[in-house]
Amino acid sequence: MNLRNVAIIAHVDHGKTTLVDQLFRQSGTFRDNQRIEERAMDSNDLEKERGITILAKPTSIVWKSPAGEETRINIVDTPGHADFGGEVERILSMVDGVILLVDAAEGAMPQTKFVTGKALALGLRPIVVVNKIDRSDARAQEVLDEVFDLFVSLDANEDQLDFPVLFASGRNGYAGDNPDIREGTLQPLFEQIVGHVPPPSLDQEAPFTFLVTLLDRDNFVGRILTGRVQSGVVKVNQPIHALDMDGNVIETGRASKLMSFRGLERVPVDEARAGDIISMAGLEVATVANTIADTTVSEPIQAQPIDPPTLSMRFAVNDSPMAGREGSKVTSRLIRDRLFREAESNVAVKITESEDKDSFEVAGRGELQLGVLIETMRREGFELGISRPRVLFRDGENGREEPYETVVIDVDDEHSGTVVEKMNLRKAEMTDMRPSGGGKTRITFSAPSRGLIGYHGEFLSDTRGTGIMNRLFEKYGPYKGQIEGRKNGVLISNGTGEANAYSLNSLEERGILFVGHGEALYEGMIIGENAKTDDLEVNPMKAKQLTNIRSSGKDDAIRLTPPKKMTLEQAIAYIDDDELVEVTPKTIRLRKRHLDPHERKRASRAKNAA
Repeated sequence: MNLRNVAIIAHVDHGKTTLVDQLFRQSGTFRDNQRIEERAMDSNDLEKERGITILAKPTSIVWKSPAGEETRINIVDTPGHADFGGEVERILSMVDGVILLVDAAEGAMPQTKFVTGKALALGLRPIVVVNKIDRSDARAQEVLDEVFDLFVSLDANEDQLDFPVLFASGRNGYAGDNPDIREGTLQPLFEQIVGHVPPPSLDQEAPFTFLVTLLDRDNFVGRILTGRVQSGVVKVNQPIHALDMDGNVIETGRASKLMSFRGLERVPVDEARAGDIISMAGLEVATVANTIADTTVSEPIQAQPIDPPTLSMRFAVNDSPMAGREGSKVTSRLIRDRLFREAESNVAVKITESEDKDSFEVAGRGELQLGVLIETMRREGFELGISRPRVLFRDGENGREEPYETVVIDVDDEHSGTVVEKMNLRKAEMTDMRPSGGGKTRITFSAPSRGLIGYHGEFLSDTRGTGIMNRLFEKYGPYKGQIEGRKNGVLISNGTGEANAYSLNSLEERGILFVGHGEALYEGMIIGENAKTDDLEVNPMKAKQLTNIRSSGKDDAIRLTPPKKMTLEQAIAYIDDDELVEVTPKTIRLRKRHLDPHERKRASRAKNAA
């Protein structure tokens, strides 16, 4: 049977996972009466809720050509968000071609550029699919020109610039070479994959080698390593060993189980050959970027270098007065084991343990990536104290350098002035501004990552929720100096107890409240945002003093404005350097790092003196 290995890459929400659904259906991977979920490849709960792909996942379909020839197509669905770029960089070594999917209205976006650049640098030849061709605001030909310009700017070679183009609607399941197409099947796409993507040209006679690109865990068989067989043949129970990047043997064992992908399932197989994408069990120590090979092999396969992390957060043991009430995993040992397990399977995350052993510096690609990790741990029963994100500086040729990001913003014309003004305050430089049709403007900035922390919520308010912002790591550049942070102070509870409506009613004029009547509070907890620039300690628990003398008029019923409830990402973006987010399985609270007011004053004086 013929074999093709291909990755589908695209920006967030351009329709990768929906297109894979249709490829499944039209290749006959599912029975006619089989019940399958929409976006079947988004398998974990967070992916389903957010509608984004977080983990790269291989799958496999068998396509029968009109002439009756069968081809197995291994497809890897990749994340579209640059925060999960570590997933993409690894899996590109498993494939021989890529399908680049672009939205017929939005066109080539920053994350498209990021992943496409990686694919072109590896010499992979792309197939371009202009998706969502049935959108009312589709501009297929302009988008195609944008893609060509993008390839040229990424130094694509002549073979890569001579790419085939298809126009498609993944949701409706048709594709063709004409932008006016509105019906049909995906057969033209299958034909392009078989005709344009080369079969794996690997040596089947050489000793067995295999590069680990994904790591998974199973309760029954233990550690599962996924990747592509680079040479030779492997059989069940064959003796193997694992080599690190320097060629040192880190483990010896046997391939106790081999599994191949069939649709959404992993199916046990007796052997795998060069070019096959498989999962393997039997080793306990080997991890991502290690080479698994026959015991006669001593040279490791060179893994793709991974871009360094640019942002870090401090994960600490939850030490608030309410610690341990909701979570089952609250000790530093459990947090440490979980974080190191994450770093093992996710090469874009780096963990550093603090000297006091009670906190950990977790470095990653961006707020979304670390936010997803925190949300996953929260659902597993962990309690954590999370600090404000900080960027990772480095020493360059001209002194201190900090990470910069390319920011592409689509806004209604009326809001463009506000956005430019706010971005200038955050030390961003505008590099491009052009009308994008429909009363919208597309503005491109080069901005220090430091200035973008916490801006997204403000951006949505400024654009009345209609703006779209996309960010992508650009480079390390010169340090931009002081950038002003949050302008407003906060309201801090001065005691422990339950919030009272009578007290909250009088506090509403002070600012925006984050808590409602009856919520449990403690000293040092942040209960709202002050309308002024300084922090204010307040008593939100004070009840009305009742006497035995009745007033002639009844009290008016207290009507409180609903409190502002923050999501995890909003809370992390909101806090200042001296504040923490307390994360438990059921609650997200904001608090001061030092709960005691005297300690806060001491810390503030020490900071000002420094």
